[in-house]
Amino acid sequence: MYIIIIGAGEVGFNLAKQLSGEGHDIALIENDPAIYQNVQENLDVSAMHGSGTSYKILELAGIKDADLLVAVTTNDEVNLISAQIAKQYGVKRTIARVKNDEFLREDAPLNAEKMNIDLIIHPEYEAANAAIRLLHQTAATDVLEFEQGRISVIGIQIENDSPIIYKKLSELSAGFKDFVFRIIAIQRLEITRIPKGDDEIWPGDRIFVVSKQEFVPDVIRLAGKENHKKSDHIMVMGGGRTGYLLAKGLEHNHHVKLIEKNRAKSEELAQKLSKTLVILGDGRDLNLLALEAITDMDAFIAATGDDETNIISSSIARHLQVPRIIAMVDKASYCTILPTIGVDAFVSRQRITVNAILKFIRKGNIVSVASLPGIAAEAIELIPKNGSKITQKPLAEINFPAQAIVGALMRGTDVLIPEGSTQIVAGDKVILFTLPSAIKEVENFFN
Repeated sequence: MYIIIIGAGEVGFNLAKQLSGEGHDIALIENDPAIYQNVQENLDVSAMHGSGTSYKILELAGIKDADLLVAVTTNDEVNLISAQIAKQYGVKRTIARVKNDEFLREDAPLNAEKMNIDLIIHPEYEAANAAIRLLHQTAATDVLEFEQGRISVIGIQIENDSPIIYKKLSELSAGFKDFVFRIIAIQRLEITRIPKGDDEIWPGDRIFVVSKQEFVPDVIRLAGKENHKKSDHIMVMGGGRTGYLLAKGLEHNHHVKLIEKNRAKSEELAQKLSKTLVILGDGRDLNLLALEAITDMDAFIAATGDDETNIISSSIARHLQVPRIIAMVDKASYCTILPTIGVDAFVSRQRITVNAILKFIRKGNIVSVASLPGIAAEAIELIPKNGSKITQKPLAEINFPAQAIVGALMRGTDVLIPEGSTQIVAGDKVILFTLPSAIKEVENFFN
């Protein structure tokens, strides 16, 4: 597939890297000279310096031959105009990233359908929802849900006193019959492993476990963790789109304080949020945090648009012993250090955007796709076709790729955690974890 990507920031850069690695032909357009230079030096793609709204640049990029255009700059107008221009050149599918949620409303004068854009992505909205889910699973570093929440994938940071350290996965599976689960990935330092039965869990690992939703508390206790009490008092730092959506989503069932350093923006937020206490100030100011009783908070969410600010403020909140800390962090290079500085969980708006685009690109027997920040693996939900290779034999006999693992499946209304003797049938909804290098091979098993 020939894909043109407009914008080479964190989203565009990582999307281009992933898609080119899967064999797609990529042209990447970037207006900023320094970012353009970074693309030239670090990616094996066709890079163009210029605006995604320029006919000349688009034609040089091969717009007439493109199968898909993805516009992911930080400017809504550039993204929307680029996508519309692409349609005029005959590009069949277009995707645009936006920050303004007015474009998502069905009654809006201009929405995706009226602008003839196939997919509009609002990462700030999705990031706010992801953070709210993490508030409800206070012992988890990550939460993914499939099949309307009936199947959960949770990340758990393993501490030195965890009862499961140095135990083989086969021992864990055999030792707990009251509830069924499967460890489907292990993040150790910067290496993601798809584990086998003889792999052990070490202190400092981040493990990813799939189970039925009702067994999540049991899985958390197995790892030596406990969900804290409900987070009633929450402090949000940053009054941008994500911070606003967080406060709006939480204020009716929680006591919310939102800190914003821009006076005009804080006054606007105070008018728009009916129950949130909006505070003018810098969330990195220890005196301000003490004055606003941060030590009485159950949770702190750093949601500014700057990774470094979010990390610093989260470190301060940990120093002041706030029980639950969630940070918005987009730079992949920061993800591995966050647990070491006391961040309990983090949300990547960049990763959310990439997930939505990958799901759209891989339409077909793929129902959904998701990846977690900081790990090199994807959770994919697929439906096998009649006669597909994966339906021919039990899982233990089909020579499934070593860099992938089947975690769960939905058969009718039943959720199953498969074993080696399980045989998948056509129509099952299968959830698996896979490293990027195995994605094509995995898809071949389902076609």
